[in-house]
Amino acid sequence: MNLRHIEIFHAVYVNGSVSAAARALNVSQPSVSKMLRHAESLLGFQLFQRTNGGLVPTQDAHTLFTEVSEIQDRVHALREAGRNLRRGVGGMLRISALPSLALDAIPTAVARFLRTHDYVKFDLQTVHHDDLLRKLYEREADVAIAYQVPPTAPLAHRWLGEGELVLLYREEDMPDAPPRIELERLRGKRFISLATSGPIGQLFTQELQRLELELDEVVSARTFYIASALVRQGVGMAVVDSFTAQAALGPGLAMRPLKPQLTFDINAMFLINRPPGALATDFLKTLSRVIEAP
Repeated sequence: MNLRHIEIFHAVYVNGSVSAAARALNVSQPSVSKMLRHAESLLGFQLFQRTNGGLVPTQDAHTLFTEVSEIQDRVHALREAGRNLRRGVGGMLRISALPSLALDAIPTAVARFLRTHDYVKFDLQTVHHDDLLRKLYEREADVAIAYQVPPTAPLAHRWLGEGELVLLYREEDMPDAPPRIELERLRGKRFISLATSGPIGQLFTQELQRLELELDEVVSARTFYIASALVRQGVGMAVVDSFTAQAALGPGLAMRPLKPQLTFDINAMFLINRPPGALATDFLKTLSRVIEAP
């Protein structure tokens, strides 16, 4: 017997007649009768005695019904789980992201997503770039949001958008700042370095080397968040990613993109054998819209 045979048998047994089973399943009476006869043919014995009062289950049917009921319960639970996943009911999304993205982009995307998926639960983790792979390998996260995908790691990824490097500074330190800042303009100004900070730091360092430019580095910060706090305190200026700068903006602070533009990709990474499900895919679409918003 296949699942359709089991469903028909269960409906007839519970409802007591072919016509009532057909109404319960929203199918025609002939189709129910046909499937029931086919099931009996496969089993090699009768399931019901045909009487003027309807169908009476045989002793074999009573015995079979106990097993069939368990299967029906499991099928029902499976269907309900599928419906819940589509609706986002009871879903859990475990996301690891770089701190710079977790300052504003991730919270904004989560808030938007929960407006239409109010039963979803999130497990959000902020980790540095070198630890993202470990979170995936150890199954602590389903998806990792990062800038650079390690070329040799057994990972798949989806492109979400791009960011760019910007100068974060106090308005009083550069009141006549143009729409875009050439790095040469920073020569002689107090600068907060992020040269050792992952792929973004490497991108900036390469640009300084290309320009053969040395800046007056007064502090070397390990994170973008610390660099932003130092800028706010008037220690100097810093080149950070656009997401950190946007989250750090407040009275007296300003940001300007660089000239020429320095951009980087933002990717969702996941294990090849554990691609994002429907719920995670929907969230990544929301995050991508947040990232790409002007």
